[in-house]
Amino acid sequence: MSNYKNSKKESFLAAIPTASLDNDDDTLSEKCKFNFGYFDVQEGISQDFKHWSDNELIKLFEKLKHYSEFSLAHWKKHKARKYPVFAVYEKFPTNTDYIQPKHIPHQVLWSRFHLENKVRVIGFVIPDEYKDKAHQKTGQRFDTNTFYVVYLDKEHKFYKTEK
Repeated sequence: MSNYKNSKKESFLAAIPTASLDNDDDTLSEKCKFNFGYFDVQEGISQDFKHWSDNELIKLFEKLKHYSEFSLAHWKKHKARKYPVFAVYEKFPTNTDYIQPKHIPHQVLWSRFHLENKVRVIGFVIPDEYKDKAHQKTGQRFDTNTFYVVYLDKEHKFYKTEK
């Protein structure tokens, strides 16, 4: 082993700031999260990943990656053409081809992300009254900045609008 050191290299590397959750400029806590733990397929209505082409899946994950850069509140304020990128319906819609799943907690707020044209990702968020509240049994805290993906809706059949 050599005893020679490259002081310029060491100085340069030492000057690179270390990322930390405690840094004032850290934005990790603001970024929304996507959870697929409630993902469901309703035969003939919603789609499974295997029903989407490779190109459609690439677009989906590129969008999810992009949406993960900001909070859900941020996406409520932004539009994709004339549609909000993220919309909260609150209740399961009545004008839908879907059947409300029994395994989804009744308190959730049904929502969707607009991907493109008719394509939507349907899911739910936890209401604000649960923000940072600990679950009575697990002690884990609820996160109101997580979008729980339930359906892939390629044909806009979840919340049908009149045209």
